[in-house]
Amino acid sequence: QVQLVESGGGLVQAGDSLRLSCKASGISLSAYAMAWFRQAAGREREFVAAIISSGGRQYYADSVKGRFTISRDNAENTVNLQMNSLKSEDTAVYYCAAKYGALPYDLGSYHNWLPTFSTWGQGTQVTVSS
Repeated sequence: QVQLVESGGGLVQAGDSLRLSCKASGISLSAYAMAWFRQAAGREREFVAAIISSGGRQYYADSVKGRFTISRDNAENTVNLQMNSLKSEDTAVYYCAAKYGALPYDLGSYHNWLPTFSTWGQGTQVTVSS
């Protein structure tokens, strides 16, 4: 059974840091591109960051660029999201997602990538108080 389990969410103050982790079971993440998405209350789920299967390239939404870092450890079957300088607008449920093979570069904007990710975690809540 394929499963992604996120952890590390919580309640923090603006300016603080959090590190989210996503642990996979039932699949070998080395064959998958991975991404983090988030969904704030009343809003659509949106792209946050992605990383190719080897870990050699990363992609970020403009809203988090320079503050968030996505990384992976294929030996441990985990993907992480280091979030620094958190803002109240980062408050959301954060989801880890997996896509077999390459990232869907042919779809253009990162916002178009979401439907191509077939495996999702249950999400972890991040709340940033101002």
